[in-house]
Amino acid sequence: MRVLFMHPDLGIGGAERLVVDAALALQNKGHTVSFLTNHHDPSHCFEETRNGKLKVRVVGDWIPRSIFGKFYAFCAYFRMMYAAFYVVLFQSKEEKIDLIFCDLISLGIPILKFAEHTPKILFYCHFPDQLLTKQGGFLKRIYRMPLNYLEEKTTGAADGVLVNSKFTSRIFSETFKTLNITPEVLYPSLVTSSFDITSPIDHSVTDIDDNATIILSINRYERKKNLPLALKAFKLLEGNLTKHEWDRAHLILAGGYDSRNLENIEHYDELSVICENLGLKDKVTLLRSPSDEIKVKLLNRCRMLFYTPTNEHFGIVPLEAMYLARPVIAVNSGGPTETIVHEQTGFLCESTPEDFANAATLIIKDQKLGEKMGDMGRKRVQQRFSFEAFTEKLNQIVINLINRRST
Repeated sequence: MRVLFMHPDLGIGGAERLVVDAALALQNKGHTVSFLTNHHDPSHCFEETRNGKLKVRVVGDWIPRSIFGKFYAFCAYFRMMYAAFYVVLFQSKEEKIDLIFCDLISLGIPILKFAEHTPKILFYCHFPDQLLTKQGGFLKRIYRMPLNYLEEKTTGAADGVLVNSKFTSRIFSETFKTLNITPEVLYPSLVTSSFDITSPIDHSVTDIDDNATIILSINRYERKKNLPLALKAFKLLEGNLTKHEWDRAHLILAGGYDSRNLENIEHYDELSVICENLGLKDKVTLLRSPSDEIKVKLLNRCRMLFYTPTNEHFGIVPLEAMYLARPVIAVNSGGPTETIVHEQTGFLCESTPEDFANAATLIIKDQKLGEKMGDMGRKRVQQRFSFEAFTEKLNQIVINLINRRST
């Protein structure tokens, strides 16, 4: 079958990793896949979308991302509607499309229904978009009302809806009350072959001693990711560890950084100031948009992973760390409660520096504990979140959706 993936911005993030993996999975099953997106920067994307393994077409990048620094959601919706019209007017006439896989923005779904050959529409809801924006004042609520209404109605127009966790499924039902839909859970997965890198990290990337005890955090430079929690928890370790243990400890904050994104720029600077104020300038490294290869090497090199977001929809990074046998310390909410087993593959903590620091102290002081948790985490990923299982389930979902046409 021919499957078209429509995604707003093919950058670096959990949502992007999911759709790229979904495309690879269906491609491995013999389907013809391609991407249509509003923006794709070869210097800020996943390798598979850059090296030609996945075909990418960009349309509508000339449409502004904001109006005088405001109306980001409206512009994003308009850009994707433009892409949907492009599919109907041009792409569906060039090639037969059996299924369109959309995510993040649903407003184009009713438009796509007019494409030639009437392709099935599968929508992947990472999280309701209306819950990803701050509520703001009266004018903001007035601005969001029609967008929220349209999000709900257009999501309901899809032929099938998927979500990334049971947590998101519950939030979906609570948010879209008028939809009589029970979305199917398709957990994100890992292309584990890309994580089997054994070469050491280059010192040109990070000038950290080979004997350092590294705590790693991987998250985009966004305020909702709660990265200051990692810094404050790390600072508390100074009082929990011996001088020798503290001297060896080092925290790395690595994450997606887009120079077009004002919040990324501001938050990176805010974190730098927090490091200065906590006296951690020489104990913390801030890395911007490390490559996939560097990220894997960092995960191989670290002792544990800090995962700080609250109510994260799923969270692919904990799976990556667990596959590489690293214990994960995460907030006890959202998707991580479905991937991490408390006190077996890591720790699920309250969102406080004290809880994170205490959990990290146990792992630093008991190396065998960390190794045991790491081994159990790797087995859990292999058993529950393998790319093979992900591929089989997605392929069956797609086949069932296509076959529904004849019933």
